[in-house]
Amino acid sequence: MGFQQGLSGLNAASKSLDVIGNNISNANTVGFKMAQAQFADVYANSLSGAGGGGAGIGVKVQTVAQLFTQGNISSTNNPLDIAINGAGFFRMSTNGAITYSRNGQFSLDKEGNIVNAQGAKLTGYAADTNGVLSTGSAVPLNINTSDIPPKVTDSVSALLNLDSRALVPGTQLPVASPPVITPIAFSLTDPLSYNNATSVAVFDSLGNSHVLQTFYVRRDPIATPPTAPATSEWDVYAAVDGLSIGSVLPAPPVPIGRVGFDNLGKLTGATPPFAATDPNAFSISIPVLTGAATPFVVKYDLTGTTQFGAVFSVNAIKQDGYTSGKLSKFNTAKDGTIVGSYTNGKTSVLGQVVMANFTNANGLQSLGDNQWTETATSGAALVGPPGSGSLGLLTSNATEDSNTDLTGELVNMITAQRVYQANAQTIKTIDQILQTLVNLR
Repeated sequence: MGFQQGLSGLNAASKSLDVIGNNISNANTVGFKMAQAQFADVYANSLSGAGGGGAGIGVKVQTVAQLFTQGNISSTNNPLDIAINGAGFFRMSTNGAITYSRNGQFSLDKEGNIVNAQGAKLTGYAADTNGVLSTGSAVPLNINTSDIPPKVTDSVSALLNLDSRALVPGTQLPVASPPVITPIAFSLTDPLSYNNATSVAVFDSLGNSHVLQTFYVRRDPIATPPTAPATSEWDVYAAVDGLSIGSVLPAPPVPIGRVGFDNLGKLTGATPPFAATDPNAFSISIPVLTGAATPFVVKYDLTGTTQFGAVFSVNAIKQDGYTSGKLSKFNTAKDGTIVGSYTNGKTSVLGQVVMANFTNANGLQSLGDNQWTETATSGAALVGPPGSGSLGLLTSNATEDSNTDLTGELVNMITAQRVYQANAQTIKTIDQILQTLVNLR
């Protein structure tokens, strides 16, 4: 009789409802992957192995397979929330035991490790103090929150335009021929004693900021032979934190050097030059009273500076030093690189998240808590940075939603319920037939 078939059908339908119920209950679980009950029919063969046309003896649950399809990406306000867009898993470590997860809800523990809610540590490539990644092996990622050290300013690059129409300070107007010039000694406090000035912040070895000012004073045109191009020169003075460089009080300030231009407005070089390889740069020795390393020498490079018939302009000015900085925030790039931003405006690589993928992801063993472990069926983990091989990319400030399709699961639930009712009806019908047989007289 068909009790066995009906009973196996009830068990299969019940198992299917269990799977559907688990999918629905995890509809809001970050990184959850829905499962599907897969069935197989059951036949009994004779000892001789001959097939027959007999009815089967029921159904069995062959496997409960997880569907590793992509879930929706939802934005969050937590910079440590990371979503995987594509294939792969986060590689987690718990006291050396490696597990894998799609749940990217992370936080920092008291030691600066990136951990999930269960305390498992996210692994990746560590970075040294210079931001260089060690890609030899994956280790638990630790966010170094120490201050970034300062860097002393070695050079300043200034791209200026000095007005070719500028007059020598002290020239009386209207201009006579030759012009009448009443010499004016350069003074930091007398704007009439120089034509133009600019400033930039430089940093000593302790990260202390100093304001470096440069002043430009037009000189008399240089007399040149008829065969040589006409040139003009400018004296350059400097001051740091309001104190003149290159003079000893009470002596008047002296220029740190001089720059010349040809009749096309192009820079012909600095006098004296910083070095043979840097003919357009001055060497400025900055006095230090903060206990920082001495000598504090800065190369002031004017390469690209012009003398055109236009107003004085600072087109670009930059220097290569910075003060110390505290870690203010960090974020994760698509390739898993964790970049820290510091209060001094600098950035540094703090590490890189690695991911893992498997030849047969359905062979993974589920451990609960949104984690899996590899098995012989899944194959060995293929570990690498996001975006390499078959691995997907990461999205910071986001999480991956459960891939449960609620609409589909509700329809599947109705189907499973009908199947259960039909199998129950089979048993009921067989029972009625047996009752009829028993009641025969």
